Amino acid sequence: MPFQSENSPVPIPPPGEDELPYDDGEPMESERHRAQMGLLIETLQLHWHERHDVYVGGNMAIYFSELQAKKNDFRGPDVFVVLDTNRRERKSWVVWQEDGRTPDVVIELLSDMTEAMDRGEKMRIYAKLLRVPEYYLFDPFSGALEAYALDRATRSYVRVPAEANGDVTSACLGLRLGVRHGSYRGLEIDWLRWLDAEGHVLPTGEEQARAAQEQARAAQEQAKQLAARLAAYEKQFGPLPGGSSD
Repeated sequence: MPFQSENSPVPIPPPGEDELPYDDGEPMESERHRAQMGLLIETLQLHWHERHDVYVGGNMAIYFSELQAKKNDFRGPDVFVVLDTNRRERKSWVVWQEDGRTPDVVIELLSDMTEAMDRGEKMRIYAKLLRVPEYYLFDPFSGALEAYALDRATRSYVRVPAEANGDVTSACLGLRLGVRHGSYRGLEIDWLRWLDAEGHVLPTGEEQARAAQEQARAAQEQAKQLAARLAAYEKQFGPLPGGSSD
C-alpha cells in the first residue's frame, strides 16, 4: 500500500532502501559475535559464489510494513538467507521492493542483552509476519545451537531435534549447521559452521588458500620423489629410451 502525506490526500510511493535507515541500530555484542556473523556470511557466499539467485546478509535492517518502517522499531537478523532472488548489493531488505520475498533462513546470535527479544518478539515476527521457514539460535560463548522449523498451519515454530553429534540440517539450503573448533580472525574457539551434505566444513577464503598451498606443496614433493626415483633407476640401468620411434 502506498504511503500518504499528512498534508495531501495524494498517495506517494513508499520509501525504499535509499530512503530508509539501513543500519539496524543494534551493534554486535562482542568481538566474538562480530566474527561469528562474518564467518557464517563469508563461507556461504564463497560456497555459492557462482549462484546469482541467493542473497546472504546480516546485521542489516529488514522492512516489512508501513507502520514498522515509520517507527523503525525492528532490529534485523544477525544472519539471513533469501532464495529465489537476485544477488546484488543492498543497503537494507525492503520486502515491498523485493516482490514480497522474505528470508528463508534466519540465524540469531544470542547474548544477555538480546536473548529475551530473540526468543520473544523477534521469534513471533519471523513466524507470524515474515513466515521464515527456518530459525536458528546460537550462543557464541556456550556453543549451544537450537533449530526451529515453521509450522505453517499455526504460524509458530517447532523445535527440530539435533543429530547425535549436535548438527542440524537446513532443508531449505541443503546444508547443515554444526559447531566445530577452529581459528578465525585470531580467535581459536568453537564456531558455528556451515557443513555440506557429507559433513565437510565450508571453508573460509583463508582456509581455501591454505588448502591450495598444501596441495601445491604435496604436488611438488611428489614430483621431487618421482625425479629422485627416476635418477636412481637411470644410474643403475642407464637412461630410459626417450621419445617414440618414427
